[in-house]
Amino acid sequence: MPINTALMAGSAALLVLAATPFALPGNTHVERSAVIAAAPDEIFGMLSSNRGFQQFNPFKDTDPDLEIKLMGPERGIGSGFSFKGKEGSGTQTITALEKNRSVTMKIDLGAMGQPTQRFHLTPLQDGTRVVWGMDAEFGLNPIGRIFGLFMDGQLGPVYERGLKNLSRAVALPA
Repeated sequence: MPINTALMAGSAALLVLAATPFALPGNTHVERSAVIAAAPDEIFGMLSSNRGFQQFNPFKDTDPDLEIKLMGPERGIGSGFSFKGKEGSGTQTITALEKNRSVTMKIDLGAMGQPTQRFHLTPLQDGTRVVWGMDAEFGLNPIGRIFGLFMDGQLGPVYERGLKNLSRAVALPA
């Protein structure tokens, strides 16, 4: 094979390899749900509080040395916390509330992105359906797009564990 042909084939292969991540989705959504035997107002009270969130925070299960610093008001918009541990560091802040129905939080992971996390509460006869979801936008970040492919497998089990923790936490006497 002549050198020019080999260089062109190699260049074409590198171009395809470099462009592949841009063919991947520019966003991802992770979601898990559970029915919890508690009224929506009990669950909402815990979700809308920086201190309440720590009662079921699933990241504390796998990182006993996780550093948590509460910030802002104890509950409501602006309530949040910073975290630093073996799985990363950042902040989580409540940005929107719909009483007894939903809580929206902005997570700031620095260079790793700023996903939005939401809890939706639906009253049922036997409790409350809690849907815990996260949306992340990657824009033109090729590494983020690649990581997005694995996000459900990585974060989904964490949310499942967190929903079990939440169920136990609201069952405890106040």
